[in-house]
Amino acid sequence: MDNDNNREVRQVTNSKPGHNKPGAHKESLEPLVVPRFTGRDLPPIGRLLIQFTPPLAIIALIVMVLRGPDSVAAVIFDLRTYVTSGYTWLFILFSLFSVAVCAWLVFSKIGKQVRLGGPNAKKEYNNFAWYSMLFACGQGIGLIFWSVAQPIMLRYESPVIQALEGNVAGGGIVWAYFHWGFTAWAMYCVVAVCLAYSHHNLGKTLTFREATVDILPRWAQGGAGVVVELLAIMATVLGLSTSFAFAAMQFSSGLSSFTGVTSSSTIWLLVIVGLGTATAISAFFGISKGMRLISETNSILSIVLVVAALVFGPTLFIISNMTQTFGSYFTNFIPMSFWTDAPSTVAPLESWQQSWNGWWTVFIWCWVIAFSPFVAGFIARISRGRTLREFVIGVTVIPSLIVMVWIGVLGSAAIYYDDQTGNGISAAVSENVSSGLFVMLESIPFVGSILLVVATILVATYYVTSLDAGTYALAEFVSAPQQAGPWFRVVLVISIAAVATVLLTVGGSGVVDTVQTGTIIGAFPFSIVILLMIANTIRRLLNRDKSIKELEKVVNNPDPQVELTVDTDGEAKVTTNGSLVTNN
Repeated sequence: MDNDNNREVRQVTNSKPGHNKPGAHKESLEPLVVPRFTGRDLPPIGRLLIQFTPPLAIIALIVMVLRGPDSVAAVIFDLRTYVTSGYTWLFILFSLFSVAVCAWLVFSKIGKQVRLGGPNAKKEYNNFAWYSMLFACGQGIGLIFWSVAQPIMLRYESPVIQALEGNVAGGGIVWAYFHWGFTAWAMYCVVAVCLAYSHHNLGKTLTFREATVDILPRWAQGGAGVVVELLAIMATVLGLSTSFAFAAMQFSSGLSSFTGVTSSSTIWLLVIVGLGTATAISAFFGISKGMRLISETNSILSIVLVVAALVFGPTLFIISNMTQTFGSYFTNFIPMSFWTDAPSTVAPLESWQQSWNGWWTVFIWCWVIAFSPFVAGFIARISRGRTLREFVIGVTVIPSLIVMVWIGVLGSAAIYYDDQTGNGISAAVSENVSSGLFVMLESIPFVGSILLVVATILVATYYVTSLDAGTYALAEFVSAPQQAGPWFRVVLVISIAAVATVLLTVGGSGVVDTVQTGTIIGAFPFSIVILLMIANTIRRLLNRDKSIKELEKVVNNPDPQVELTVDTDGEAKVTTNGSLVTNN
């Protein structure tokens, strides 16, 4: 790197940065891995900031929360009120924009023409493995938590949806379809598209900074890239750590349901050690072995759970209620998508709790945005070889249908047994949200006890896959363009488990909830980053001319004799078979 004119020229002949030098292909006999790296490495000061700022900031945040939990909780409460009161419209428009971009990619020629990894790229994973991994890292643990709780909590409070006279069995289920189905997956998908195209087709590192900063003036790109990456790393670490703590609590609730063991800080610690060890092993062996095996196990156990609940539960009621709620979802999709509860903005909110959206839509959309760095990063990594159209349909439509069947079966069963037990499940959810699923499963005749065990295992395995996916994304954010080794991923797992342990054992569930709420509030500034990244990707796709298509081919060409020269101004010169193609 020439610090005087900030220009870097590298002749790309091997994907490893150390081999990206003129003539490297003549000296190195190592196999070339694609895509080739065409991005820019960070200057030393930028790399130091990315490596050391997040852990220092996270330690400082945890110390602040532990020393003054009430005062920090009050500040976060006020921030959540501010975001809910003034910016509900922003999150609604963000979700609509995500859906619109996904629709554009499906129905436009670009979606059919552009294949991730170039025109000749092959799929790395079959469809079952691919769906299993993207679903497990995206929403598995969330569905375990909310598939019963939300339909129960929203039985009598479902705006937009007009319940039929005497029937309040559907409103909460329809909103659960909406919050965990197509729109949420579209929000993940649009971020994943940006990262996947930047990485697989343009040879950039799988980072937010290289998918975003091109759209900014050159003088702002360096600093902006560091800020963008810091936000992604912070969101990933805090999101995974607090979710790890909640997963430990929910796993303990499941354990208590069939063993009688009472949840305690000791049990939480043992669960964290157990889940952390399983994740570390999976992360060490890699995606194709560890992550793929656990994800496919998740899918099989999930099918067993849902089918058993349908067959041994109130089958007729479940099928009837699913049919009815599916129709209500499609009928009310557009009104729900645009609903901002405008009357609530007449006067400033004194508390976010006064807003229905503050409890639900804004909260969940912020959750999705905060989790999008690692979910979208992992989805992008495993999706090489698919066209953008196939990618978008696979990431939005298929998982959404799975979500709706899951919630339709378990949520309908919960409502049925709630009525049969005199609101027994509602009482359990009011006392402990995470216990709703287990109380419902206990009510299923013949197989209820077995399903309790299956659901508890799913809590563990779904979180292991989420943490595993997050570890891969985080390793890329921190180490790119260098390749992170398996031991580095193991260290990241240990670090996240350590943060979760501190939060739970020292501060308890109240501190965990405070930190997680703070993380979700961080989605507010991060949503602006994502919007910039989407705009940059649209610009890249619309400007995709002949030279860009040639660049995509060469970036993914395993022939070491094909040369590619890239400078920091974004100019690429491709030499192949004696011809020279220049791209700006």
